[in-house]
Amino acid sequence: MPNPKKKHTRSRRDLRRSHNSVIEVPQLVECPNCKSMRLPHNVCPSCGFYKDHVVVAQKAAEKEEAK
Repeated sequence: MPNPKKKHTRSRRDLRRSHNSVIEVPQLVECPNCKSMRLPHNVCPSCGFYKDHVVVAQKAAEKEEAK
């Protein structure tokens, strides 16, 4: 098994490690039905719409029962 011949500097070590800790913020789009923010290509969690039709009807029914 190979061993390092010389010590790597702190900056070189930290540059290598920095690429693993990048956290990306998810890109959000506006729902055309209820105008809330949602992930693209996913069902809207607030109204249940996807591509101009209702996919998940339970969310809308739960909202009406809560009122």
